[in-house]
Amino acid sequence: MPTVLIIDDNAAVAIALEVLFSLHEIEALRAATPEEGLALLARQPVDLVIQDMNFSADTTSGEEGTALFRAIRARHPDLPVILLTAWTHLDAAVELVKAGAADYLAKPWDDHRLIATVNNLIDLGRTKRALQQRLQSEQRQRHALESEYDLRGMVWQDPATERVIHLACQVARADVPVLISGPNGSGKEGIAAIIQANSSVRNGPFVVLNCGALPSELIEAELFGAEAGAYTGASRAREGKFEAADGGTLFLDEIGNLPLAGQMKLLRVLETGRFERLGSNRERQVKVRVISATNADLPAMIRAGSFREDLFYRLNVIELKLPPLAARPADILPLARHFLGAQARPLHPSAQAALLAHSWPGNVRELKNVMARAGLLASGDSIKVADLGLPAASNEDAVREPDRDAIGLALSRAGGVVAQAAAELGLSRQALYRRMERLGIARP
Repeated sequence: MPTVLIIDDNAAVAIALEVLFSLHEIEALRAATPEEGLALLARQPVDLVIQDMNFSADTTSGEEGTALFRAIRARHPDLPVILLTAWTHLDAAVELVKAGAADYLAKPWDDHRLIATVNNLIDLGRTKRALQQRLQSEQRQRHALESEYDLRGMVWQDPATERVIHLACQVARADVPVLISGPNGSGKEGIAAIIQANSSVRNGPFVVLNCGALPSELIEAELFGAEAGAYTGASRAREGKFEAADGGTLFLDEIGNLPLAGQMKLLRVLETGRFERLGSNRERQVKVRVISATNADLPAMIRAGSFREDLFYRLNVIELKLPPLAARPADILPLARHFLGAQARPLHPSAQAALLAHSWPGNVRELKNVMARAGLLASGDSIKVADLGLPAASNEDAVREPDRDAIGLALSRAGGVVAQAAAELGLSRQALYRRMERLGIARP
């Protein structure tokens, strides 16, 4: 049951509020003086405070209430406070709301409005506390991962990314092939580097081959090497990637582009560790950990006959699925700040909202390019939306109509600052106020 603390020297007011709250399953605690109220807050947690503004007879200045409010705010910065008084003055009300008061109601109050405000503030407080607890838990998990494993400077904050990283660290020491699936530019090579850095062959070479960046007729030579004269232009013998990676890890990016002939030879190497250079009959033996990655639908390629099913199962002993950047939104701002660098201009709240609203079809690679351009072209004291060069349509689609939960989370993240929450949601402050009123969300 939620708990409200009433700090008011008028016993009749306190009792009336206590009865009102009891009818709505809200527990009410009473204190007659500011000192008593602060002492009670120190002993017992509450969800919300309703305080009077004047406690001495014939006093209407509101100074006592202002002092009490500031004392509560200093000790409990996240505790919502409703100011309740028969004395009203617009300027003073505005100043106290700016200082963090949740609401300002005059006596006699409207029961329906008061209960609605209290319930909304309690719900918002619970959402904020749950969010803070979740963020603290995620932060502890990140620190545990960073202290236990070599993460190669990976930047992330989203739980979806953390799950992939955690699994990558778990399987790193197992001497089995790993397949990393995910869209282009999502950071698959970074996950492969983490596996290598925490594996039993971490001191060996880490060799990368992008199978999609070479003509199909040259991929086999790149993988297995070639003797002089093995193909046109091969004037001398050359070492392949498997030989270069001996004793370490070979990362095969875009494995779906490997031609069928190369797939057959790769399968043999995975099974035996043996291969032949192009143009040679001499077998060579290597010990290589193979990590592969793809943005292709390999099962569909198997059905189409363009990818070997036996190779797929040999590569796919462990599969790590890295989501697109749009599916792990908590990574966007940390990555953006990382790409800007420590000495760069800060991101304006509107720019942050635009980054969160963009769909990122190019994933992390696109974000890196956007931030590089913004860092070079921004001329003000912060990076604005215009500096990002993002299409406005994506922002409009993403933030057209936030729901109650989205607004509540944005307000929680912003610490109740409506302007900041509105910027995160891609709305004006007035537009956010209208939506809050329509959804019955109290102004923080």
